[in-house]
Amino acid sequence: MNAPTNDQLPVVVIGAGPVGLAAAAHLVERGLEPLVLEAGPSAGTAVRDWSHVRLFSPWAEVSDPAAEKLLAPTGWVRPDGAAYPTGGDWAEQYLQPLADVLGDKVRYGATVTGVARAGRDRIVDADRDEQPFTVHIQLADGHEERISARAVIDASGTWSIPSPTGANGLPALGEKAAADRISYRVPDLKDPAVRARYAGKRTAVIGSGASAFTALAYLADLAKEEPGTHAVWILRRGIGANTFGGGEADQLPARGALGLRAKAAVEAGHASAVTGFRTQAVERDGDRLVLIAEDGRRLDPVDEVIVLTGFRPDLSFLSEVRLGLDERLQAPTALAPLIDPNVHSCGTVYPHGVGELSHPEKDVYLVGMKSYGRAPTFLAMTGYEQARSIAAAIAGDREAAERVELTLPETGVCGGAGLYDDPDAAQNGEGGGCCAAPATLQIGLGAPASSGGC
Repeated sequence: MNAPTNDQLPVVVIGAGPVGLAAAAHLVERGLEPLVLEAGPSAGTAVRDWSHVRLFSPWAEVSDPAAEKLLAPTGWVRPDGAAYPTGGDWAEQYLQPLADVLGDKVRYGATVTGVARAGRDRIVDADRDEQPFTVHIQLADGHEERISARAVIDASGTWSIPSPTGANGLPALGEKAAADRISYRVPDLKDPAVRARYAGKRTAVIGSGASAFTALAYLADLAKEEPGTHAVWILRRGIGANTFGGGEADQLPARGALGLRAKAAVEAGHASAVTGFRTQAVERDGDRLVLIAEDGRRLDPVDEVIVLTGFRPDLSFLSEVRLGLDERLQAPTALAPLIDPNVHSCGTVYPHGVGELSHPEKDVYLVGMKSYGRAPTFLAMTGYEQARSIAAAIAGDREAAERVELTLPETGVCGGAGLYDDPDAAQNGEGGGCCAAPATLQIGLGAPASSGGC
C-alpha cells in the first residue's frame, strides 16, 4: 500500500481551546482534515480551570464565525451577544458543543510530547520541507503514538506555566519550598474549601493586571462577610491615575468596571497596597510567610500568597522544529513588534495573520495566546482571525490568507506602559498596557461589576 502524500495527511491542531477549535472549524470549511489533540478530558480544559471567572468580552466577541456555521445545523444558537459568559459558560455552551460537532476529529487525553520532521532533526536541511511532520503523543494510559501531519497548528496556550514570584522572572528564594501556601490562580471563593483557605486570613496578591484586580475584588467581597480577611496588594510600581486601568473611559466597559472594583477594595480598606516592591525571597515564619524585597524590605507575615504575574509558553515539545522567536517575548519574530507591551495594549494591536505567524519551519504555526509568548494583551477575536488566515494559507489560498478580515476597537485609554517596574513610575500593568492581565487568554478575562477577571 502506498504511503499517503503530505496533502492527504491531517493538519494536527494542538489544544481544544477556543482558538484550537476555531482553527479546526476553519480547516473543515476549507475542505481540510483537522486532528485536534487535547491533553485534558474535555474541550476547553484550561478554560474550565477558571470557570468561575467572567470574561470582559461579550458572547458576540468570543465565538468564531466558522465555528458558528458548523454548529448551526445542530440547532445551536449563540447566547445573547451582549451578555458576558463565565469561563464555565464558554466551555459548556460553546466549546464542548463545537468539539462534539467535530466528533472524532478531536482526541482527548493526548498530550503532545514532540514535533519534528519525519526522519529529520532540526539540524538536517536535505529535503526538509518535503517531509511530513511526525507528532509524538502520550495517551492518558501511558501509551505513546506517532501521528503524521501535513502541518501543525499549536494552540496549546500558556496556562500550564505561570510566571513566578521573583521580579527577575525566576522563582524567588524559598518560593518552591513554600508552594503549599502559594497559588498562581484566581481563587474560586464559592468553593467551600477554597473559601476556608482565605477566610479570615491575610493574603498577599502579587500582580497588577486584570487577574490581580479580580482577586482583590473577590477578597474584598469575602472581607465583608468574614472578619479578619485582608489583602496585601504587592505592586512593583507606584500607584497613579492609570494603575486601575481605564475605568469609565475604557471601551471594554466590563474591564473598566473590574479596575474600579479593585480601586474600591483599596479605598474601603479591604486591601492595602505596597508599592515599589520587587520580591526576592519568601521566608517561613511559623505557619506564615514573609515576603522580602530586593531592597531588603520585609513585609508583615501573611497566611497565603496569590501570584498573578503572567504566563509563558511551553516550547519544550517544539525543540526539533525551527522556530523564529523574538528573544524577549518568545513570540514569532514578525509578530513581536506588533504586540510589544512596551508599546501596545490589546486595543492597539493590529490584526495579523499568516505573514506574521510564519516560522523558518514551513507549515508550523503558533496561534492564540501561545503566539503572544509572554505578552499579555491577547484577544479572542485576534486568535480567530489568526486561525482563518492560517487555514487559508494551508489550503493554498494566499490571497485570503493575506487579507485582513478583522477590525479591533481601540481601547480609548492607553498604549503601552513599559516593562521595567520603576517604583516611582505610576504606570499601568504588570506586563504593560491597560489590559495587561496574566491570563490564559486575555479575551478580556475580567468582568462586569458583578464578577471578576482572570
